Amino acid sequence: MIKKTLFFSKKYSLSTKNNQLVIKNETEIRTIPIEDIGYIIIENQEIYISIPAISQLVSNNVAVIFCDTTHMPQSMLLNLDGHYIQQEIFKEQIQATTPLKKQLWQQVIQQKITNQGLLLDRLEKKEHPLAYYSSKVLSGDSSNREAVAASFYWKNLFDFEFVRMRNGDYPNAFLNYGYTILRAATARALSGSGLLNTLGIYHKNKYNAFALADDIMEPYRPAVDEAVLELIHKYDELLLTSEMKAALLQVLTRTVYFKDEKSPLMVGLQKTASSLQQCFTGERKKIKYPALWN
Repeated sequence: MIKKTLFFSKKYSLSTKNNQLVIKNETEIRTIPIEDIGYIIIENQEIYISIPAISQLVSNNVAVIFCDTTHMPQSMLLNLDGHYIQQEIFKEQIQATTPLKKQLWQQVIQQKITNQGLLLDRLEKKEHPLAYYSSKVLSGDSSNREAVAASFYWKNLFDFEFVRMRNGDYPNAFLNYGYTILRAATARALSGSGLLNTLGIYHKNKYNAFALADDIMEPYRPAVDEAVLELIHKYDELLLTSEMKAALLQVLTRTVYFKDEKSPLMVGLQKTASSLQQCFTGERKKIKYPALWN
């Protein structure tokens, strides 16, 4: 089921009644069933949200994202009790062997590079080596094919000179915003599958509460890259507007393609998270990732 994404850039009061989110301002009151919501982005610093509303949203695995004074996503609330056998799954995840994690990371990077190549194909860029790089990824990506592929990818993605840096020049802020939304959606899917977001298979920064989300989202990143390219071509803006942010949120509902089916990206993330859980418990050997284009 496709869940709703709610974006609040104006001042509202958010509360709950009869399993509904009550949204109120000076001129209107409306309600939305909490079970229909997947993500809430709170951008305005003056929004009021009640504790019962937060509790009920989180209990329903709604990712609640708070923005800072620069209107960029800063923090997130997630359910820590999202699966009925969560303790057992945590145990399997914690005890995962180094060889298993290296094999999983190999799969992640192979699919990331593959999807980057598919985007370059879609943009009709010149012949590229990304399919070859993907085929040469070793266990744990010990030869760092990810970095080699990224160097080529970023040099050829845009029609202008670009360096991908977190705090770099335009359009890095556009990419950062889209990736943060993707990260939240990935974290929500992982939490719903009973996995511990703080325990990554590759990312290990002790200050990172969402290391596993940062790992698993990698093959989905080119979906954000495509959306940013579309914004660049549509708008003559160097700064993100509310309209552009709303457009980036649509990444979560765009179609992705598995071997025998297609689904919205947010549903695809759930399939990926569930398959990763099964890899940790020994029920399968490969993470289920989609191609972003068919």
